[in-house]
Amino acid sequence: MRIYPVILAGGAGTRLWPLSREALPKQLLPLCSKFSMLQETLLRLSDWPELMPPLITCGNEHRFLVAEQLRAIGVTPIGILLEPESKNTAPSIAAAAHFLLKEDKEALMLVLPADHMIADVESFHVAVWRAAQAAHGGALATFGIVPSEPETGYGYIRRGKVVEGIEGCYVVEKFVEKPDSSTAEIFIADPAYSWNSGMFLFFAARYLEELQIFRPAIAECCRNAFNDAHRDLDFCRLNEISFAACPPESTDYAVMEHTAHAVVVPAEIGWSDVGSWSALSQILKDDVNDNVIRGDVYTDAVKNSMIRAEGRFVAVVGVDDLIVVETKDAVLVVHKDQVQRVKKIVEYLRKNSRTEHLNHTKVYRPWGSYEGIDIGERFQVKRITVNPGGKLSLQMHHHRAEHWVVVSGTALIVSGDEEKLLSENESTYIPIGEKHRLENPGKLPLHLIEIQSGGYLGEDDIVRFEDMYKRL
Repeated sequence: MRIYPVILAGGAGTRLWPLSREALPKQLLPLCSKFSMLQETLLRLSDWPELMPPLITCGNEHRFLVAEQLRAIGVTPIGILLEPESKNTAPSIAAAAHFLLKEDKEALMLVLPADHMIADVESFHVAVWRAAQAAHGGALATFGIVPSEPETGYGYIRRGKVVEGIEGCYVVEKFVEKPDSSTAEIFIADPAYSWNSGMFLFFAARYLEELQIFRPAIAECCRNAFNDAHRDLDFCRLNEISFAACPPESTDYAVMEHTAHAVVVPAEIGWSDVGSWSALSQILKDDVNDNVIRGDVYTDAVKNSMIRAEGRFVAVVGVDDLIVVETKDAVLVVHKDQVQRVKKIVEYLRKNSRTEHLNHTKVYRPWGSYEGIDIGERFQVKRITVNPGGKLSLQMHHHRAEHWVVVSGTALIVSGDEEKLLSENESTYIPIGEKHRLENPGKLPLHLIEIQSGGYLGEDDIVRFEDMYKRL
């Protein structure tokens, strides 16, 4: 039996703002350990002999971060599938199914979001085995989480009769939308109900068959998007026009709620979708006052709270049931009962054309990263890190000049027709309109300070002529 993990690594994770941003969403953050959520998802699958190399789906803007995080834990995927835009899970899984069928006509897909936590991997393994047995009978399996509380933030699944010959696997009687609190109390008292986890297992061909029946428009768009896909470095880039025409819809709405072949495997696996700050605080270890503390934090008479400091000293005194999260450009203070309203902050930032929902002050690029230090009228200062072997594009700017000062490491610089090496404490000047490139030819990271000056300092004032990462 060959099972292919399909890891869905798209999404923005707006409920975990200000830590989660569009350029660095929660699945790429180390929230529960030193590993990111994506890395945690892959590592918990590493010791399963029946699992094949994973297929990752993600947005184009995160492709280099995803690839680097896989490399850092020694995972070589069967592919990284790039979605031109977010279209929810039904199209993502359809595109992944086409990719796998090209590799293996009998591909069995284990579809997992990249931003979930599963504490009991052994029990999850048992649940996957049961789902695989059902899939071999033509079923489309989902995993129901045995509920621990009357949760109103999840959809529910009501199970029917046992699938013949498969212990712990049931026919799906119905899917239920997120309930109100009184209905959730009724559900948790009935063992037939479980939380809808959004994890699936089925044959790739079977999923596409059912999608063609119930959502032929999605099936056609995804088929065309994959057939017209092209390779881009180590990535498979879906056709933008075909994928843009695809209706956005979840797998539950598109297929699982309609098919007569849906089954559910209820599982007690220590699962969380880490969908809010309060959910994260429940996962992490508490102190004697039921607090979760991360970073440089001082507390006095604080109970049942989570305080996370990313860069500065944070002092919290005399409060209960709060979430406090500090980053270099934003601070969140919210009562634990109100964490679902954090997404409204992101809506406000977007509506008012701000940037705090898009990027942190530190922005990652395929060659390394840069971090804003200071900005004012006609100037901006950045700290730039270039990884060993990293190379910025050959580029020019219409509106700004740049001064570079090497702090540590060695910089190979092209400026006009001149090429030169700079080492620690050496500097150079790039005039407006000059073609230039920065490269780290050494074995250690290159750190430098960049001072920009000019009438316009936006990131869109970059004209690329050559780029090893194909960002032209």
